[in-house]
Amino acid sequence: MALDCTRIESLAETYAESEPLYGVEAEHIETLPAAFAAGEYGWRDVVWIVRWHYRRFLGDYPDADRRDAEAAFEQNDFEDVRSAIGGAVGAETVRNALKSLRSLGGVDIPVASAMLFFIHPEAYLVVGERAWTALETAEELSASYPDLLTVNAYERYLGACRTVAERCGCDLWTLYRALWRRSKRE
Repeated sequence: MALDCTRIESLAETYAESEPLYGVEAEHIETLPAAFAAGEYGWRDVVWIVRWHYRRFLGDYPDADRRDAEAAFEQNDFEDVRSAIGGAVGAETVRNALKSLRSLGGVDIPVASAMLFFIHPEAYLVVGERAWTALETAEELSASYPDLLTVNAYERYLGACRTVAERCGCDLWTLYRALWRRSKRE
């Protein structure tokens, strides 16, 4: 079934009504972009994003893998994290923003995309197999989620997301919620 605009709005509303993390996600989408732009954020803000990336699956992500990934990120020095985020905030391209964030330990493209989502939610969307597959099923993407996500693959995903959001007049946060719910239903 295609991702039409009415369906996106309906799925996003269902997300807001039924997903247990919605309230804290909405609060962070509202507050973190300004904090990152002003450089007024702390270690816990950044760690929250990394944890959110894995824990939003509510136990469906292998626990040992999640713990290892979170621990790898937490080994970073906060000044290195601030530098990488500063580079992402000021980056002029997706590629440069990802490169800056991926300089950190424990940050692959999916984690970097989660960070970008909370740094610039109007421009970036977190990537993962669920959202990708929802787009593929809706024939918005022509390839399956890759075994190894590349920058080019993320750029294709992000382009598809931006196209759908523009076509439907919604923001990427609304689209994320719709894709997450769509992937749970099918």
